[in-house]
Amino acid sequence: MIELTPGRFRGLKASGLDSDVFGIVAFDQRGSYRRMMPAAGYDELARVKCEVCEVLSGAASAVLLDPIYGLPAAMSMSGRAGLMLALEQSGYQGDSSYRRSRLLDGWGPAKARMLGGCAVKLMVYYNPQQEDLATEIERFIVEVVTDCHRLDLPVFLEPMSYSVQEAVSKESAEFARQRPAIVIETARRLSRTRADALKLEFPIDIQHQASVSDWRAACRRVSDACAVPWVLLSAGVDFEQFKPQLQVACESGASGFLAGRAIWKEAVAMSAAERTDFLRGAALSRLRQLLDIAEREARPWTDFYQPPTFPQRWHETYR
Repeated sequence: MIELTPGRFRGLKASGLDSDVFGIVAFDQRGSYRRMMPAAGYDELARVKCEVCEVLSGAASAVLLDPIYGLPAAMSMSGRAGLMLALEQSGYQGDSSYRRSRLLDGWGPAKARMLGGCAVKLMVYYNPQQEDLATEIERFIVEVVTDCHRLDLPVFLEPMSYSVQEAVSKESAEFARQRPAIVIETARRLSRTRADALKLEFPIDIQHQASVSDWRAACRRVSDACAVPWVLLSAGVDFEQFKPQLQVACESGASGFLAGRAIWKEAVAMSAAERTDFLRGAALSRLRQLLDIAEREARPWTDFYQPPTFPQRWHETYR
């Protein structure tokens, strides 16, 4: 078990439920969010994000937001929920089969901490089959994690897989056959970068593999490979698809979820009145169902970490 520094331990505490599992709502989308509301300007995009977070943050353990549209939501969300902030630039550099990530210009760990963030999220595109680029991305991750840890700020690392063959789409049956090995090896390698938790895709493409026993076996292999807690992301799937994935993942060693569109995505196309009814009804019900699964089945992150022990006058040497 790893002994964490005070800020990182407190940051994980503030991001989780009292049972030390994670039930985090994600609404840090930017590019995909604009595509969901193509006619909306900045004010409307920020307002809708604010409305969603005002309702859901009262139940969530934390909310993940972005610095572009997320400030009003951060100011109006429940004070009981932790605030997690995204660090990366939306999208990627390079072509679709060779993707580099970078931090958002004018933003970084220090500003996230200044805003009151209890943790940060870093998303990278990553495929261990692309060895040279994978090594480059690992160095980038270590640099960012080191900067965050200087501020005693925990890092949730989100590696997104992609096909390194232009002719093979991520949605194809061919990539589905590769996906378990990619996600498992990603968990193994990136959990050694000193990131505090991983935000991972479901290791099976359920459109091509319906066997729950295969889902469970793959999730157990992810947990065996991962040296830090991991949470499941929803990847834009419908709630009815995400809920059984979360059940299997938590039964197999995941420490909860960090999910967005599976909970709230229909809300963005609604009128204000419709949105309020949907959020207080269906969306909040979805979130509570996911929280119930996490509370019952997820592995506590404190299985990996313990709080620091400090002697008297520790504050004089705290860095």
